[in-house]
Amino acid sequence: MFVKMLKSKLHRATVTRTRLHYPGSILIDAALMKAANILPYEIVLIADLNNGNRVETYAIPAEANSGQVIILGAAAKLIRKGDIVIVFSFAYCAPAEARKLKPKVILLGKNNKTKKPAKT
Repeated sequence: MFVKMLKSKLHRATVTRTRLHYPGSILIDAALMKAANILPYEIVLIADLNNGNRVETYAIPAEANSGQVIILGAAAKLIRKGDIVIVFSFAYCAPAEARKLKPKVILLGKNNKTKKPAKT
């Protein structure tokens, strides 16, 4: 049996842009993806702190160190430019692995720059 566990999250990212007419996903600064150990095209869950909406999609790397977090496709109807979001990534682990897993939390501030790590 495997348990779905939080692997990492980008906490309090600011959405920099939306593009409705795009075949769905989220563009994230490649440096932020690397910091959070989110792989290109990995499935992520986005929680919007402004309105409570949650969307599952996949992550595409944007230009490194650009601070970009762009919501693409139908999710742009639920998440707006300027909204504060949390981007979660998960891993399936055996129970023994799950007990040892320490999620990586990347806390973001102004312009989606990394702040000191949050405690988990």
